[in-house]
Parts: sequence; C-alpha cells; structure tokens
Amino acid sequence: MKRLRSKVCERTDHRRSGTDIRDVIADLNPVLRGWGNYFKTGNAATKFRQIDNYVVWRLCRLMIKKRGRNLRTGQHLAWTEEWFSGHGLYRLRGTIRYPKAA
Repeated sequence: MKRLRSKVCERTDHRRSGTDIRDVIADLNPVLRGWGNYFKTGNAATKFRQIDNYVVWRLCRLMIKKRGRNLRTGQHLAWTEEWFSGHGLYRLRGTIRYPKAA
C-alpha cells in the first residue's frame, strides 16, 4: 500500500497541474491495473476501495491546484469518482476474482 501510494503521489504531483487531466490519468492507469491484477485474487476489497478513494482525492487536489484562483464556488464538487471514470480512470473496485473451490 505504501509503495502504491507513493507511485500515485508521484504521478499526481502538483507540478503536473499544467498538464491535461486525461494525460495524468493515462499515466496513472498502468500502475493501478498492474497492482490490481497482482492482488485481485485475494481478499483485498477494502484495500481496493481505499486506493480508489485516495486516487480520486489526489486527482481532485490536482484539479483544484490547476484552477487556482479561477476556481468557482462549488466547482470542486463536480469532480467525483464518476467524473474521473468518464475521463478514463481505471477503478479497482469490483475487479476482485475469488478462486474457485476445489
């Protein structure tokens, strides 16, 4: 979890606030897919939910930094998990596959 959070933090750094959010998401998706594919056969539903929430929070903070003084009141409320998913963000939630009983 700590290494994944550090990778997400690197890719959503405030210095990337000048780039398009789709580019940031495209850079972030391979990390999320790789981590999700490695841990999807375990009981990681809680951890996947935590990572999804953390990624959305980081992206929202990046968008707030990008808008800066031009941020309108309540504009940050539009940047939900569904909004980021509409821009191509990969969700870990719902990707768990439990092994079949022998």
